[in-house]
Amino acid sequence: MNILITGIHGFVGSNFVEALKDKYIIYGLDIIFSEKEGVTKTFSWNELNEIPKINTIIHLAGKAHDTKNESLAIIHLAGKAHDTKNESLAQSYFDINTELTKKIFDYFLQSEAETFIFFSSVKAAADVVEGDFLTEDVEPKPVGAYGESKIAAEEYIQSKNWSGKRVYILRPAMIYGVGNKGNLNLLYNVVKKGIPYPLGAFENSRSFCSINNIAYVVEQLIQKQDIPNGIYHVADDETLSTNELIELICASVGKKPRIWHIPKKIINTMATIGTILRLPLNTFRLQKLTENYIVSNEKIKQALHISKMPFSAKEEFIKTFKSFQ
Repeated sequence: MNILITGIHGFVGSNFVEALKDKYIIYGLDIIFSEKEGVTKTFSWNELNEIPKINTIIHLAGKAHDTKNESLAIIHLAGKAHDTKNESLAQSYFDINTELTKKIFDYFLQSEAETFIFFSSVKAAADVVEGDFLTEDVEPKPVGAYGESKIAAEEYIQSKNWSGKRVYILRPAMIYGVGNKGNLNLLYNVVKKGIPYPLGAFENSRSFCSINNIAYVVEQLIQKQDIPNGIYHVADDETLSTNELIELICASVGKKPRIWHIPKKIINTMATIGTILRLPLNTFRLQKLTENYIVSNEKIKQALHISKMPFSAKEEFIKTFKSFQ
């Protein structure tokens, strides 16, 4: 089988290459189209319409393969994350998350490819979880350009006729793993320096998604022909609080956790003042740091006929934090 991965140079794309390169012929599509180990050939987005069939790619690449197994799966990862409230930048989310999805999905419909896997986000479904956990049945209520651009891409895919092909929309929780950067790396560096965490009085539960669990799901979707088309939320089985994440970071660096349990009333008052004075700790940021966001993964597990995800969240986080060293 042949796999075309968009956004192949990103964190998720690079991990997928490592997970799949020994079993599949991999091609890349990215704004960066330099050579990458494990990838037969990487194309730029400007070259997409010049690739009429996957067979053409194979023959151009000159890679030995079984000609009886030339089916193609497309994994669409390319996108813009890190949502912003800056309205002047909002259009860029739609230009990338929506318009590129339209472009690659139109290519998929016209090609001989059999399987399309689109990486959306739980933020396309809801910015705040109402009830105990987030399921696929929720009526989407995204907030901000990131979630809105992702749901627009989902709606475009669902509006098309792709009879005879397999199409999956994945909404993963926050993906983490070796090589991860961003907020998780920032939290790690703060805790490693011994800076106390002042919000210990707030006990929250959040879902995350290990890069190894999502790679497992993707490979199952590629391999198995009996998985129903549709939208699937993907997350680890276990949820973690921010306090537990800090404890795992400390365990990985051999430090004692410094978590302050300042009364909630005091913290809430400080956040209110911070909103008025535009300080780093404000009511919006406090909500995001302390809210529950639990994602149900029951639908994808039922589709895959498994009772649990193969990788433990705590073990995967410890592995991730140790990689930051």
